[in-house]
Amino acid sequence: MAIDAARSEEGFTSEKAARAMSAACRAAGLDDGGAELIRFGENALFRLESVPVVVRVARGEEWLPKARTEVAVSRWLAGEGFPGARILDDVEQPLLLDGHPVTFWHLIREGDRKATYGELGGILRDLHSMTLPAGMDFPSFDPFGKQELRIGRAPIPEDDRVFLRKRWRELRDQFEELSFETPKGPVHGDAHVQNLMVDDQGQVILIDFEAFCFDHPEWDLMVTATEHHSLGWQTDEQYADFVRVYGRDLYDWPGYDTLRRLQEFGMTTWLMQNVRENERTAVEYRRRISALRNDDAPRDWRPW
Repeated sequence: MAIDAARSEEGFTSEKAARAMSAACRAAGLDDGGAELIRFGENALFRLESVPVVVRVARGEEWLPKARTEVAVSRWLAGEGFPGARILDDVEQPLLLDGHPVTFWHLIREGDRKATYGELGGILRDLHSMTLPAGMDFPSFDPFGKQELRIGRAPIPEDDRVFLRKRWRELRDQFEELSFETPKGPVHGDAHVQNLMVDDQGQVILIDFEAFCFDHPEWDLMVTATEHHSLGWQTDEQYADFVRVYGRDLYDWPGYDTLRRLQEFGMTTWLMQNVRENERTAVEYRRRISALRNDDAPRDWRPW
């Protein structure tokens, strides 16, 4: 049932994702009646009404290797007893339906609070201290691959596309000059506090393994460091808790500014994929692209 990946990803909408979700549920023997879209970003996430399952639909066939990584990470973490999102074991996955990789996850029943930044620091500290078993390989962190896809396909003005391609080349040059002092290990790859959930038993659970890789831990620390030092999304106390529990503030590292610019770039290209979904998204994209054009401008960005 796969179709051309470029045509599949181009024009990805919540409606198109819903059709792929329904087809995947039929293939897996699950009832999609009453399914609810709970998030639309890099992927579309649907919560099934019939069973406690979340269906994750990726944008196009190019995302199939990432979906395979998600499945492998979930199974590995489960085997280690690490608190991570759990894949359905009795469904062969990922499936490729209508050109979209689809995975099925056990629903996490949320409790009455959100995860704290101190808990994020603790989860990352524990993850970074783990050792991959022999024979298990994950890719290196790639801050550029999906950016190129996004720039080529997003429904944005052509002058924005020209600017972003130029910035992409500049960032690649800066990336080549980075020098890391830490050893490589398991890295989440998108380690913001929204990728933690607290279930109804109070357990903090790590989710979203799409960008999981084997690389330097700085790639995880850059997310919260940028959100605090550049965007002001946490209070000083919240960020201090993150640093205290993890044991390091990336702001003190000479490579922080390059990682900060990479993080802001990725946050903008992630959002611009969905500017046709609603005006709120389009307005926030315009706010972010305007700031990228002036590196000294304040980042009055909204959390998304």
